Amino acid sequence: MKNFFRFLFIISCTFLWSQERKSTATENVKIISENFDVPQLKTTRRIWIYLPKDYETSRKKYEVMYLQDAQNLFNDATSYAGEWQVDETLNKIFEKTGKSVIVIGIDNGGEKRIEELSPFKNAKYDGGNGENYVKFIVETLKPYIDKNYRTKSCKKHTTIGGSSLGALISVYAAVKYPETFGKVLAFSSAFWFNAEDLNAFISHSKVNLKHQKYYFVQGKHEDEDMEAQTNRVIENLKSKNVKSKNIFLKIDEDGKHNEMYWRREFEGAVLWLD
Repeated sequence: MKNFFRFLFIISCTFLWSQERKSTATENVKIISENFDVPQLKTTRRIWIYLPKDYETSRKKYEVMYLQDAQNLFNDATSYAGEWQVDETLNKIFEKTGKSVIVIGIDNGGEKRIEELSPFKNAKYDGGNGENYVKFIVETLKPYIDKNYRTKSCKKHTTIGGSSLGALISVYAAVKYPETFGKVLAFSSAFWFNAEDLNAFISHSKVNLKHQKYYFVQGKHEDEDMEAQTNRVIENLKSKNVKSKNIFLKIDEDGKHNEMYWRREFEGAVLWLD
């Protein structure tokens, strides 16, 4: 039964709802390109950018967050089942605290989502092209962003994140490229999809992750073994010198595997990762 619900979850996250809805993106959200070249995957992808409210009136440089499943980040009209309201939340944080961050949103590949957001093959659901997806972010997208926008390009100021499979690929990316990513936002992580391979990858990686920060949030009843899977990953990260104080884990009794929950948790993640 558990695998059946997992299958339904994968299918529901893969196909976007096509009904037309009104755009809810704020004015500081733009599309960098509808067809940004992704040579590592031999395709193109829509790339979004959120620029802080003070970007045009200042000369300062900004931290950058690279988030997956951009269809669901800024705009209800492009979302599957609601948006995270990343732009509204960051605008509110700026008004309250003055904190600013650039967000780069990468559209998922639709029917290719599972393939691209999983670093290893799953015996039942296949996938496993996540390494090339991450190479795209590191070798193509990030250099473009750093060249064309005022960014703080070092790992200390670079976050990668996402939900579900987006969280899985983000944790993988941070371990694979610790000199690129210093912070990770992981909501409702689908570690079950690559559990053994991911943990073996972390365990065998000759890396020192002592300067990284990880923010994990999930619902207590999303999946019966999600908590155990997350704790296993956390222990492996600690074995690579991630400090306990730099790992945040929150398990919510009412947390569900959907955008409404992730929207609610986004502000806390941004402030903690600061």
